[in-house]
Amino acid sequence: MQTSSEQFLADAAAALRRGDTAAALAAIGQAEQASPHDPNVKMQRALAHRMAGAFPAAIAALDEALALDPYNFLALLSKGALVEKTEGERIAARVYQNALRLAPDDAQLPPPLRAPVARAREVVARTQEALEAYLRQAVASVGPAGSELATARFDEAVGIYAGRKRVYNHEPLLLHYPRLPAVPFYPRELFPWLPELEAATPVIQEELQGVLAGRMGDFAPYIAFPPDVPANQFEELNHSPRWSSLFLWKDGERQDAVCESCPRTAALLEGLPMAHQPEFAPTAMFSALDAHTRIPPHTGSTNTRLLTHLPLILPGPARFRVGNETRPWRMGEAWVFDDTIEHEAWNDADELRVILIFDVWNPFLEPGERELVKELMLARNRFYAG
Repeated sequence: MQTSSEQFLADAAAALRRGDTAAALAAIGQAEQASPHDPNVKMQRALAHRMAGAFPAAIAALDEALALDPYNFLALLSKGALVEKTEGERIAARVYQNALRLAPDDAQLPPPLRAPVARAREVVARTQEALEAYLRQAVASVGPAGSELATARFDEAVGIYAGRKRVYNHEPLLLHYPRLPAVPFYPRELFPWLPELEAATPVIQEELQGVLAGRMGDFAPYIAFPPDVPANQFEELNHSPRWSSLFLWKDGERQDAVCESCPRTAALLEGLPMAHQPEFAPTAMFSALDAHTRIPPHTGSTNTRLLTHLPLILPGPARFRVGNETRPWRMGEAWVFDDTIEHEAWNDADELRVILIFDVWNPFLEPGERELVKELMLARNRFYAG
């Protein structure tokens, strides 16, 4: 049996189908008297006003619905569309943003809502793009931010402020060390040994070619989860040779057989400030990624150390993203990055891509902190070993 408010709303719906908005509003008024705190009744009043072309009244009704139910996705989406008509895209974008935060997944969207949601996304994206351009023009006369780090930092801040970029923080899987800067790619000047590493590229390449010819079978899948561990985003690459590695150092242990196959590479690495940490680091490896293969977004174990990349085989375009910054690998150019910030990689070429990867201490750690971190992480292992 229908309640009185339901009957009034049914009468209102019938009136709207006839195009009689006055009768619909009268019936909705009776429904509101019966159920004054029902947001659905307010939504129906908004619909009637909208059909009558009374957009401000429709917005007011939606605001009443949202006061009763602030997480009403349909009310926010409807309000965004009305604000767009009355005040333009820039004001509507702020309403649409709130609606999109509550929007269900595309697969769960009812078909009638797909076009309005697509419109909301279009308005938000266009407004954010216009805001970013406006902000950049507004600060152009101030002058440069300063160093490479300052320039990159401010550039990212503008994108975040405009809403076009998201905030990325440390997300370590093991140890988060507080008060260290979350810098995607660290400034080169913090690592004076980088030119020495880059100059050695031909030597490392020569030894790598020997390894590929004689020990390619020793490359093992980098992702190899046991059966009781969820593969999550790595399901496609789990136990797959499409992303494989050959370790020169693994969890702090020198892999003598591989190092003997690459003596000059091993000697070079031994002369660099790798992060020596028993049972954990250094790790140094040749990382091979098959043609047209993507490594999905992920994060590393701890921000107390950083990773170094040196490209060795680049048969074509290959990209790497850390946080909001995406860079192409270029032969002879190394970089150091924080792998506890979300990162991913693509080999867009038609052949195998190989890079050298090894870890170094975070330069913002003081020597005493390094020793404490070593003991801290060893102590955790001992605790769980019983």
